[in-house]
Formats: sequence, C-alpha cells, structure tokens
Amino acid sequence: MQSIASLLFFSLFGDSNGAETILFGVFGLVIIVFLALDLGLFHKTSRKITTKSALYQSIFWVIIATIFGVFIYLYDESGSTGMMEYFSAYLTEYALSVDNIFVILLILKYFQVKEEYYHKVLFWGILGAVVFRAIFIFVGALLIHEFHWILYIFGVFLIYSGIRIYFEDEDEKIEPDKNPVLRLCKKYLPMAKKEEYGDSFMVKENGKWVFTSLFLVIILIETTDLIFAVDSIPAAFAISQNEFIIYTSNIFAVMGLRAMFFLLSGVIDKFYLLQKGLSIILFFIGAKMLLDIWDVHLPPLLSFTVIIATLTLAIIFSVLIPKVKEASAKEQ
Repeated sequence: MQSIASLLFFSLFGDSNGAETILFGVFGLVIIVFLALDLGLFHKTSRKITTKSALYQSIFWVIIATIFGVFIYLYDESGSTGMMEYFSAYLTEYALSVDNIFVILLILKYFQVKEEYYHKVLFWGILGAVVFRAIFIFVGALLIHEFHWILYIFGVFLIYSGIRIYFEDEDEKIEPDKNPVLRLCKKYLPMAKKEEYGDSFMVKENGKWVFTSLFLVIILIETTDLIFAVDSIPAAFAISQNEFIIYTSNIFAVMGLRAMFFLLSGVIDKFYLLQKGLSIILFFIGAKMLLDIWDVHLPPLLSFTVIIATLTLAIIFSVLIPKVKEASAKEQ
C-alpha cells in the first residue's frame, strides 16, 4: 500500500504506479495555484462574498473534483473501482462538511466577526485543514498497514458516531471559553487589549507583537475541523484504503467548503434532515467495514449508490416536510 510520503518522493525512490504519482502532482498543482490566486489576486482586500459569487465558486470546485475523478478512471490502475471509491469518499466528506459549516457560522457569530472578514478567516482555516488532514491520513495509513484490525475499531466508532448524531440535539451550542486549546492560547500568548483590529491576526501594541481575537477564531475553527476529521477520516478509510484517493477526495471537498459556507449560511437550517442522513451514512459505512471480519465485501458502486441516495432523500424530505415546531407555530 502506497503512502503519501512515497508519492511525494517518487522521483527519488521509484514507484509501481506512475500514473497515480502524476495525478497526485496535478492535484497538488491545482490546489497550490488556486489558493495562491484566491488570496493574492481575487481577494487582496477583505470584502463580503455574494451568494452569486459563492454559487460560481461551488460549481467550479465540484467540476474540478469531478474531472479529477474521471482522470482516476482513465489513467489510474484502480480504474472504475478507484473512481467509485473517490466519489463515495468525496460525497461523504462534502456532506459531513455541512455540520462543520453550521458550527463555523456559530463561532463567527459568537465572536461578532464582520462578514467582510469571513473569507480570510475561512481561507486560513481551510489551509490548516489541508495540512492537518494530510497528517491524519498519513498516520492512519501507516497504522492500518501495520495493524489491519484498527479498521474494525474504526467501524465500531463510525456506528457509534452514526447513532450519536442521529439522536443528538440539533440546536448546537458552542462555549469557546471552555475550549482547552483556546484557554491555553489566552493564558500563554500575548493578546491584544482592543477588540477590533480589522482583519489582522497580529498587531503591535506598545511596541510589542500581540495576537488579535480574530486569531483566536482561526484557532477555534482549526480545532473544530480536527474534531470533525475524527469522523470523516475513518469514514474515508472505510470506503477505501488507498490514501491517494482518500486525501485527494477529502481535500477537494474541503476546498469547496468555503464556497458552500457562503452559499448555505443563510438557508442551512432548512436542511434539518441532512443530519439524520449523515448518521445513516456513517452507520452504513461502519457496518460495511465490520463485514470484512466475515470476508463480506460490498462493491464500491453499492456504497456510492447508498451514499448519494441517502443524501438526496434527506435534502428532498427536508424541503417537502416542515419541521414539527414550524408546523405547530403556523397552526397557532
């Protein structure tokens, strides 16, 4: 089984799957180029992102991710199997990102961050996610390579997560002051005394560099993403053990997260059944992983069909069936 490290150092050590290495290079180039263009050209100054712009960006990243999946089918030795695994992992991560969007929105509102600063905060948050998820996936791949039974632990954890998410309260509450990482930052880092310093993460006060409250927002978003990665990364490993497919699908979904945030932030409450759909998907993926104990293997096409059907039905029913409290409110 290949590792991300082997892909990166292919030119030095050689590799049996050259096409996969080339695809990984294309993937890396796409991510780096568009991140650089995003911050350096399109958003030099902070401004509010319009719904129209967010829609175009969302469509763009979905198209790019889809084209990459087709490239896997055409050029990678895994062929149609790899493509199905890629799209299944991509859709799962993309769907799980919806919960992440809701929490990020709560964080931004809690700290009263101005809307024109949202883009910059999310840019650095996603950049951190690209790095940390690479570490998560690389470590996970090494552990699974050495200890295959870890997959079964992942399976049990995903089933537990699915049940927990299904029954948990939809009205999430965040308490940043109780976040241990945030408390450590406030205790040991020099913090600015003023609340408002624009979109700066660090400023000079009385000749000394200090961190602003916007920096704390970044820290909180990063730690939140790591918590969500605890669900999404095992789910990806349940779909495929090829870390090339896992990482590329995961990061393409994360790259589309920011645009989806601006697109859905005003209407996210409408898709209230999506949480139930996600719980069913996690339960299914966890069960699929545990079936390996009895040498039962579900085809990638079946997994892909179950994932996309569940998400589609959750969205449709969310639109067609109003919340109970909304229905009762109308009766009154």
